[in-house]
Amino acid sequence: MSDELKWFRSSYSDSEGGNCVEVACCRAIHVRDSKSAPEGPQLQVSAPAWAAFIAAVQPGA
Repeated sequence: MSDELKWFRSSYSDSEGGNCVEVACCRAIHVRDSKSAPEGPQLQVSAPAWAAFIAAVQPGA
């Protein structure tokens, strides 16, 4: 499935490319560690759960 998804890196990932979180949006939100991509594990969450997570980790939340 990961070949079908369009992955992008977190804006907070380091510029060296070593510590990156990648996210892909489809019907659900997929999250993976770029060091283990594309074969490694992925976390899949619903869009409402992802929105709640983002709201909770934003500065000032």
